[in-house]
Amino acid sequence: MSGRPIVWTIAGSDSGGGAGIQADLKTMNALGVHGCSVITALTAQNTTQVSEVEYPSPGILNAQLEALAADLPPTAIKLGMLGNAESIRIIAKTLSSLNCPIICDPVMVSSSGHMLLEQDAIPAMIDRLFPQVHLLTPNLTEAALLTGRTLNTTEDIELAAQDLLSNGVPSVLIKGGHANGNGHGSDNFSQDYWTNGHEHAWLTSPRQSSRHTHGTGCTLSAAIAACLGLGFDDRDALVIAKAYVNQGIRNAPHVGAGNGPLAHLGWPEAYEDMPWLTSNQEAAIERLYFSDCGETPLGFYPIVNRLAWLEQLLPLGVSTIQLRIKDLSGEDLEREIAQAAALAKQYQCRLFINDYWELAIKYDAYGVHLGQEDLNDADLRAIHQAGLRLGISTHCYSEVARALAVHPSYLAIGPIFPTTTKAMRFAPQGLEAARRWRRTLPYPLVAIAGIFLENAQAVLETGVDGIAVVRDIVNSPDVPAQVHRWLNLFEKKNAAKPFSLC
Repeated sequence: MSGRPIVWTIAGSDSGGGAGIQADLKTMNALGVHGCSVITALTAQNTTQVSEVEYPSPGILNAQLEALAADLPPTAIKLGMLGNAESIRIIAKTLSSLNCPIICDPVMVSSSGHMLLEQDAIPAMIDRLFPQVHLLTPNLTEAALLTGRTLNTTEDIELAAQDLLSNGVPSVLIKGGHANGNGHGSDNFSQDYWTNGHEHAWLTSPRQSSRHTHGTGCTLSAAIAACLGLGFDDRDALVIAKAYVNQGIRNAPHVGAGNGPLAHLGWPEAYEDMPWLTSNQEAAIERLYFSDCGETPLGFYPIVNRLAWLEQLLPLGVSTIQLRIKDLSGEDLEREIAQAAALAKQYQCRLFINDYWELAIKYDAYGVHLGQEDLNDADLRAIHQAGLRLGISTHCYSEVARALAVHPSYLAIGPIFPTTTKAMRFAPQGLEAARRWRRTLPYPLVAIAGIFLENAQAVLETGVDGIAVVRDIVNSPDVPAQVHRWLNLFEKKNAAKPFSLC
């Protein structure tokens, strides 16, 4: 426990152990934070029903808050079942003196239909808590009760989120796990809508058939709070939390006669649990599948800025290369790409054109490589229809989730180490993250940033399929000799037992 971030849960107790405080603490422990609890309600419940609810006195509620504030200050807070207006006023007063993200799961109705929030608590929640909350996570029923809207369509959900933002909440996640697909999505998918008023995204996963989903909302909000407490940003926290819930449903134990609880199995790493991110709901369902890059690993992958580099490197045996031009335009740019594509075909080299997807299609390059900022502008369907491969840069969980929406030909992951090649807003991921992504993702992975021949062996041992290299080639005093060393490194790797995800 030493050194773990502290995250509070302020919620009701579930005597059945599947939701509320119990689910929150299991989640927080599984994700590596120390959970502290303030109990706002005692419930008599099991997997089939909530039979009785009793609230603690204002004095003991306030004493719990004061005890934690005095000794265990939080890095994030999750709010769940709050019960009544008096409790909300006490909690809001304490929260006003704390400086950390607050995730509010406005628990109002149990899955069995029992009201868990008194009527006078709703205006108190809106007036006193919402202005202090960092993220609100209602399900469809709760969003409808809070906004007075009937949520039957995608547009209804997006408008309801805007209504909630107008109440002073900085960001909203409307959970669609219980939707039946009628008018807002598909029976085959579970889709959540997130927005902060400036950005928005749909998080999508295959819908699972298990009835053991008791505590999914509590678990999701607790997981988001845990991830924020660990230092992840909002989008990463959403992706990790949804993967954690997916993992829990998929492995749920069969407990009780009704809707049983989730499993709590630690950090989510299975590919099948990873959600994907899209800017609209339809794109999440109509995913593209780009062709793979063949049986030969991507291997040594130089990134260069001129045709002249291809003329020097391809005769040396380089079989994968990226042309990344940042300082040409018009006819000069087109001529450079056209000649590079022709030369790559001559040497049967897999040439990826960075960004300029229209010219890559026009001159029949092997593939296109896109950064995250270019994904929304590029016509991915045109690239797909042209038969080009697609590589995508990723730096974090949410960017991987964005890439998974289109099943790319490969994923570039980085920065592995610090780099001066370009300004980066992301801290180095390091070797352990590369190993984790290898365990999770069934795609070819290219490691990038800060990699030189001296540290390349350690990178290869993570299981990546290729290494992108810039400075170690273009700044080399003896380019042919350095290329030969890199190619030899990969020949030794390929001669060894191939890496397997099994």
